[in-house]
Amino acid sequence: MTAIPHSTVPDGSTDAWKDKKRYLWLIGLVVPSLAFIGFGLWAATGWGVWFWIGPFVILVVVPAIDLIAGLDRSNPPDDVIEALENDRYYRWITYLFLPIQYAGFVGAMWLIGGGADLATIDKVGLAVSIGCIGGIGINTAHELGHKREANERWLSKIALAQSFYGHFYIEHNRGHHVRVATPEDPASSRVGENFYQFWPRTVWGSLKSAWRIEKRRYARKSQHPFRIGNDVLNAWLMSAMLWGGLVAWLGIGLLPYLVIQAVVGFSLLEVVNYMEHYGMLRQKVGVGERQRYERVDPTHSWNSNNIATNVLLYHLQRHSDHHANPTRRYQALRDFEESPVLPTGYAGMIVLAIVPAIWRRVMDPRVLAHFHGDLSRANLSPRKRDKILAKYPSPAVDVAAGPTTGADGQPVVVDEVLAARCPGCGYTYEVAAGDEHEGFAAGTAWADIPDSWCCPDCGVREKVDFVPLSEANA
Repeated sequence: MTAIPHSTVPDGSTDAWKDKKRYLWLIGLVVPSLAFIGFGLWAATGWGVWFWIGPFVILVVVPAIDLIAGLDRSNPPDDVIEALENDRYYRWITYLFLPIQYAGFVGAMWLIGGGADLATIDKVGLAVSIGCIGGIGINTAHELGHKREANERWLSKIALAQSFYGHFYIEHNRGHHVRVATPEDPASSRVGENFYQFWPRTVWGSLKSAWRIEKRRYARKSQHPFRIGNDVLNAWLMSAMLWGGLVAWLGIGLLPYLVIQAVVGFSLLEVVNYMEHYGMLRQKVGVGERQRYERVDPTHSWNSNNIATNVLLYHLQRHSDHHANPTRRYQALRDFEESPVLPTGYAGMIVLAIVPAIWRRVMDPRVLAHFHGDLSRANLSPRKRDKILAKYPSPAVDVAAGPTTGADGQPVVVDEVLAARCPGCGYTYEVAAGDEHEGFAAGTAWADIPDSWCCPDCGVREKVDFVPLSEANA
């Protein structure tokens, strides 16, 4: 068996290995089905309280199940990962999420728009529940959007259309994954920053970042960004057509409820972003002009092995492996011993995040322990940095040891590169062919590719990481 770095997979035969969660993944389809469960219970009882089923399940039921069901740290053995990823059964589970999601969405909008005589509070509850489903739908979009297949990338945009958050498709893959666990990333939260301070920073910052990414891509083609191929604009256009069609059908009075469900949906995404990298900071390596952030590793993401939330969110809680291998499918993601661990699943952590005092009491000591008592090495809120370091002074440093640098800061220098391959996902840039989508015309020399450019498939490896290939291997 070929060992995988940071692997927690035990040695031994894998002939008899089976995925014990194979059929548990179907539980993920319960979430979009909540709309129909709420409708049915309301029809049976006449109680409008059932329209609030979404937040009740996410904030009460799932956290309780997480505490009862316990943890799952099992990993697929290294030599079954390829076959596991190629099993299309797992893909169809994510595909099925979308039609159930949209059937519930359209049905809910019909009820709100006049399909039933509902009180305003009931309409708000229904919009909030549909927003919760749409927020979990963003996680499905996240899973699909990382894949190389064009159909899955389009399905990702479709899943995002409900919440009018289509720019997440480009910003997450090409922005967050490049800058994760750095002060430059709007989706990485800081110690001293509560969720209500993080929310406007990440929502506005992610939107600006997505637009900059696409603007730069078209600038490399000497074109303006206002065209249908812009992945921000075409995603927004899908949302505008969806919302416009519903308003034309059901009336302008539907618009406030469309806005409510969208804000709830993308806020659910952002509260998960808030907890995934809280306080995590990649250190800088190298010297001078060659200085850069260290490569993402399992210590830069908060993980959780609570099985209930993991099967509902397609292993999103195994976030360290996802950042190391973004194109890896959810069923093959692994747990790492060295990853920092949340005290419970994401659903329970959402409850903590909405009460800042409790969040700080639970999480700040964990960040401190993760950095061995030295919070100067954490991602701190600039406004509160001095106050935090005064409360948690850094331990004495052994200056005799000298600065720490790594090989990551040393780029490979070659006379001429005809092709270069990403060592993480295998994407290959060929000089002769170029990459029109990225704005590099055929014949664009490797030396002319900007140093800030990163792999368009995985978003993890930068130009300096690429492995030059001989013409024969290109």
